[in-house]
Amino acid sequence: MGQKKWSKVDAYIAEKLLPPDAVLAAALAANAADGLPPIDVSPPQGRLLNLLVRMSGARRVLEIGTLGGYSTIWMARALPEDGKLVTLEFEPRHAAVAKANIERAGLSGKVDIRVGKAIDNLPKVAAEGMGPFDFVFIDADKPSNPQYLDWALKLSRSGTVIVLDNVIRDGAVIKSKSGDASVEGARVGFDFFGGSLRLDATALQTVGSKGYDGLAIAIVN
Repeated sequence: MGQKKWSKVDAYIAEKLLPPDAVLAAALAANAADGLPPIDVSPPQGRLLNLLVRMSGARRVLEIGTLGGYSTIWMARALPEDGKLVTLEFEPRHAAVAKANIERAGLSGKVDIRVGKAIDNLPKVAAEGMGPFDFVFIDADKPSNPQYLDWALKLSRSGTVIVLDNVIRDGAVIKSKSGDASVEGARVGFDFFGGSLRLDATALQTVGSKGYDGLAIAIVN
């Protein structure tokens, strides 16, 4: 087993379960053309986010880490007509690409892109009364996970689903002294989920076109 086989299996999953989608393909192409890092969720992971939003009956979604808007499109498509998704992106160039991708997908009316440091924009989102959110997806700089999770909980209600991506780090999450800030951020995420009486959580290891990683998922009590 290795990366080549994992990618082939991901391709098989997509072939069998995910019909061709010109809008999503165009978003990935635009991201690549503009030089964005190829760190979007995979198509099966995007569908998972879409299903989780639908299963939770979410009407308000908060995304921390937009990149080019690929995951944003997956989640926004799952919202009802009056649903809203607020997504936070630090890099203006990434946000501009995301804006174009979201417009192409016909979702501009549902998506509010906020540009700048998420840790600065989250208090503004709270002050504007945009919460509580029904679903929160965190996929941004890992060292800031403690702050992002704290705000996710503040902006949640009973029943809110919180998903934290990239928590396995190729297995390095088990290293207590890795010296890697992203690994430390993942470990703090586990401590946060495991140490909060307000949350019931689990985590899943994943392999696929994005390598060996995983996500943590929690529901607010």
